[in-house]
Amino acid sequence: MKEWILPTTAAIFLWGFWGFLPKLTTRYLAPSSAIIFEVAGGLLLGAITLAGLQFRPQLHPLGIPLAMMTGLLGAGGAFCFLQAVVHGPVTLVATLSALYPAVTLGLAHFFLHEAITFRQAVGIGLALLSVILVAA
Repeated sequence: MKEWILPTTAAIFLWGFWGFLPKLTTRYLAPSSAIIFEVAGGLLLGAITLAGLQFRPQLHPLGIPLAMMTGLLGAGGAFCFLQAVVHGPVTLVATLSALYPAVTLGLAHFFLHEAITFRQAVGIGLALLSVILVAA
């Protein structure tokens, strides 16, 4: 089995639960409060990982701000997701927000010059069509 299969599968399930739990969370907490505890959960994972690295993370002057921006964008997306599930059904919010890989593919294509195959382009088109079908 290829090295990336297991972590990818784990990510699918973790993100699946991540997409579901906010609907329950926002029954009891406003999104502005929920995001604080969500970030605290992320900090807990960071602390456990840091301990696993014996408190010596790899440092790089460009890597650090890029990683911090990744965290900021992820938390910002999570906050927007929390706001959305308060007002809409999690089934639609999760489905529509799950189209973020189309943005990732576009960014990778234009900035990293990664190729988008015909099959991927068809997949992106079908994903966009799914927005119309799901939101109708």
